[in-house]
Amino acid sequence: MSTIRLEVGASPVLGLKLVRPRGKGGFAEVWEAINKEGQAVAVKFMPSRNATSSAKELRAIQAVQKLQHDHLMKTRNVWSIPGYIVVEMDLADGSLLELFQACLQHYHCPMSAEMVLPYLKQAASALDFLNSRRHLHEGRLVGFQHCDVKPSNFLLRGDRLQLADFGLCVPLTIPQVKCERWGTMEYAAPEIHRGLLHDRSDQYALAITYFYLRTAKFPFPTIPSQFDRNYRPPVPDLSGISVEEANILKRSLDQDPTSRWPSCTHLMDALERAMPKSPGLSTMSGNQNGNT
Repeated sequence: MSTIRLEVGASPVLGLKLVRPRGKGGFAEVWEAINKEGQAVAVKFMPSRNATSSAKELRAIQAVQKLQHDHLMKTRNVWSIPGYIVVEMDLADGSLLELFQACLQHYHCPMSAEMVLPYLKQAASALDFLNSRRHLHEGRLVGFQHCDVKPSNFLLRGDRLQLADFGLCVPLTIPQVKCERWGTMEYAAPEIHRGLLHDRSDQYALAITYFYLRTAKFPFPTIPSQFDRNYRPPVPDLSGISVEEANILKRSLDQDPTSRWPSCTHLMDALERAMPKSPGLSTMSGNQNGNT
């Protein structure tokens, strides 16, 4: 069976009509569409890798679809069609990544702590809710690890941030489980390279997200091209932010997940207390090269 073509005016799913493309990444394509109720919605098309992977992604999305939280993007519908998993969700104004890129383009600098923190505090609230082992799933109380925390998966509707893209979510009944090695390499915690997932793995990715939005770089200069069981990240280079911020992030980036902050909210609260009083060079550690 041939893959459905995505183009303006197409109806890949009964009742949905594609209006215009909204974005395309390495793993998915997002379109604005009109649904059967006549509402403007976002529709995400995720290529089907194989039948087994598609079934897992469908189950993950459907499991999270039942959860209600102000900072979780609501999944309206999900379908499997030839070549794609299709997810209908509320239409957002854009993503945190797009806001960050606008800062670089218009102001020639990354985002300040004052700008980042209000958004990532909302993200932390969503992640702590998702991660907490209080969700009934297949007869068990589980917490879900998102497994792909990054700026493009934080969507914005006005000043409200909502976490999206739940295709890689994994339910946990205990603090650590064996898992497939997947996600976005730059944000993946070191335990994932070893085929393990911990209930603080998402926190690691949130810390990387904070640093990237603040500096336009990643804390590890060399990132593996693929998951490697023998990979051990070097000491992170956290120059470009205040010493106080760096010390807080170091805890979230610890290779031992149990040494990280108790929750994402604890991380964000600590960063808020350490917020620099001004964006001047006097508050920064290290040099500023490569930050714009």
